[in-house]
Amino acid sequence: MTLQHVDILFQLIAFLFAISIHESAHAWMANRRGDPTARMLGRISLNPIKHIDPVGTVLLPLIAMLTHLPVIGWAKPTPVDPRNFKNPVLDDILTSVAGPVSNFIVATVATILLALISVAAPNGRMIVQGALGGFVFGNSAFVPAALLLYQFLLINVLLAVFNLIPVPPLDGSHVLRHFLSERVRQAYDMMGIFALMALVFFGGNLLMGLIRPVLRVYTSILMSI
Repeated sequence: MTLQHVDILFQLIAFLFAISIHESAHAWMANRRGDPTARMLGRISLNPIKHIDPVGTVLLPLIAMLTHLPVIGWAKPTPVDPRNFKNPVLDDILTSVAGPVSNFIVATVATILLALISVAAPNGRMIVQGALGGFVFGNSAFVPAALLLYQFLLINVLLAVFNLIPVPPLDGSHVLRHFLSERVRQAYDMMGIFALMALVFFGGNLLMGLIRPVLRVYTSILMSI
């Protein structure tokens, strides 16, 4: 197995975990706020099979990995019945942002673990900086760990930032739509999948422009150790 194949495998592992914790967080928060719909359907689970969407979880990430693009995609939407919420606006916002917040938490944990490798492992700093730069330093057992952790960091940041973009049906739209008038909200919701697909296929520069500054916050910490 070549390094490229290992990298693709690590991207796939990190992506499946990222979408699983993202959707589980939605389901967990909805349940906490009074809506058990997703919990009753088994969506509070890190099993990726529970969350797979044929296009967003399989086709799009596969195309991205094979064409050496950042892995982007989405999972099967978590079912939420806002009629069960005691405070429909606040509870919907909390349920929506729970997914991206969970990804930022995973990215933070991955950064902490990379920092521990950097300071505690033999040649740790070189190994971690190599992982950040996309190359392998030495044959230490910490090398694959650092490469995998970096993919967890990268993909969770990417997924969190992507989902916070206020384009329906992404999570960010669930926040913005509550501040719109009913007429504007209807038109906004109708943008739906068309705006999302346009963003994915034609908004590469915009996406990277949003993701890079956030990713730089994490990597600058690791580079300074």
